[in-house]
Amino acid sequence: MNGAINQSRSAKYILLTAGLAFLGLFVLLPLISVFAEALRRGIAAYAESIVEPDALAAVRLTLLVAAISVPLNIVFGLAAAWSITKFDFPGKSILITLIDLPLSVSPVVSGLIYVLLFGAQGWWGGWLAAHDVQIIFAVPGIVIATIFITFPFVARELIPLMAEQGRDDEEAALSLGASGWQTFRRVTLPNIRWGLLYGVLLCNARAMGEFGAVSVVSGHIRGETNTMPLHVEILYNEYNFVAAFAVASLLALLALMTLVLKSALEWRFGYQGKGGGH
Repeated sequence: MNGAINQSRSAKYILLTAGLAFLGLFVLLPLISVFAEALRRGIAAYAESIVEPDALAAVRLTLLVAAISVPLNIVFGLAAAWSITKFDFPGKSILITLIDLPLSVSPVVSGLIYVLLFGAQGWWGGWLAAHDVQIIFAVPGIVIATIFITFPFVARELIPLMAEQGRDDEEAALSLGASGWQTFRRVTLPNIRWGLLYGVLLCNARAMGEFGAVSVVSGHIRGETNTMPLHVEILYNEYNFVAAFAVASLLALLALMTLVLKSALEWRFGYQGKGGGH
C-alpha cells in the first residue's frame, strides 16, 4: 500500500513538474521576452513607441472595433442561446452548426470571403462603389470580419448553461403573468450573468487580438486601418523591434487583465454552481 502511495505521489510530482516546465517554456518565457525587448532601450524609448501617432491610431482602432463587435455579439449570443435552449423549432441543429462555423474556418479564409463579397471586384463591389460606400480596406470591413470571428464565444458559453437550467423558471414566471421581457430581465439574466460575463471577456480578448481576417480586409494603411496586431507586424518587418515589442506588450497586458478577470469569474461562477445560489 505504501509503495502504491509513493508511486502515486511520484507520478503527481512528475506531471506537475512537466506541466510547470511546459508553461514556463512556452508561456512565461515568451511573455518575459516581450517586456524585456520592449524595455531594452529604457522607459523613454518604450513610452515614445507607445505615444507615436501610428501606434495611438492602432490602439484607438483596436478599442473601437472591440467596442462595436462585442456588444453586437452579446445581443446575438443572448438571442441565439435563448432561442436554442428555450424553444423547439425546425433548423435548430443547423443554427448550432452555423454558430460553430467561425471556429472551424481559417480566419484568413473568412477575410477572403468578405473581399469576394465587398471588394472592388466582388459581388457587391460595383454597387458599393456606385454609392460611394467602402467596406474593404476600411473600418467597416475590419468590424465585420471581427464580428464573424468572435460571434461564437458568447453564444457557446451560454447555450450549455441555459440548457442545464431548463425552462421551468421561465415557464413559472410566464404563468404568473410576467411578460417576455420581464421574464428575461428578472429570471433568465440573473441566472446567466456570470456565464455571460465570462463569454464577453473571451469575445473581447479575441476581438482585440484578431490578426488573420483583419489582415486580409484592412489594407494595412498606417494610421487608418491598422489594429494593434497589424501595427506590431509592420514595425517588426521594418526591424523596429523596440517599438514592435512595446506595442505587443500592450496587447500582452490586455491579455493578462483578461486572464485575471476570467479566473475571477471562473471562481465565482464555479462557486455559485456548487453553492446553488444565484
